[in-house]
Amino acid sequence: MNDVIIQCRGLTKNYHEGPQDICVLDGVELELKRGERLAIIGSSGVGKSTLLNLLGGLDTPTSGDVSVVGELLSGLDDDRRGALRNQKLGFVYQFHHLLGEFTAEENVSMPLLIGGLNKHMATQRSVAILNKVGLANRLYHKPAELSGGERQRVAIARAIVTEPACVLMDEPTGNLDEETANTIESLLITLNQQMGLSFIIVTHNKRLAASMDRVLELKEGRLFPAVLEATR
Repeated sequence: MNDVIIQCRGLTKNYHEGPQDICVLDGVELELKRGERLAIIGSSGVGKSTLLNLLGGLDTPTSGDVSVVGELLSGLDDDRRGALRNQKLGFVYQFHHLLGEFTAEENVSMPLLIGGLNKHMATQRSVAILNKVGLANRLYHKPAELSGGERQRVAIARAIVTEPACVLMDEPTGNLDEETANTIESLLITLNQQMGLSFIIVTHNKRLAASMDRVLELKEGRLFPAVLEATR
């Protein structure tokens, strides 16, 4: 079994602003192993979210390659790329992006239904995952009836309900108070240990970054090893 979940080689991303080419990523090299927790830190505007979007197949690089569980994203058509994201990747953002007219259970079921699972099985699996993230008593509440931390736990449940190989997270605690952020951090570590999930987390939260297996810093368009002390 190949233990490499996500790999990128020579990844570059340029943007055009008038007559200028802006180089955001300049030959990024990265390899994520099965079950690994990786944090990516860096100054605001340095390109962390851009990198995450490229790793998740939500954007295309100027040059270089990204592979997910051995499949080269550049070699896939739109349908196959979408199916790969649905089956092998989960996404969590700073803002939960839940659908306000649907309950927690219905929001979590969505990726399963999109993937073709029947409604009965999707409901069973979404309920089980919501139980796992501590929301057994919030299954049929809509986002407006949930706290910020609860909404983010629903978003995490939605990201992991398909049992993806990797979950990509962009500032998952950035909109939460410190106590709630610490609860989310503990939840992520528990899910990693219980389900063997791999995480790539872009964050400014030094405590969250320090709790990961490995921390890389994005600067000048490339990734470099970073060392952080946990803030307790």
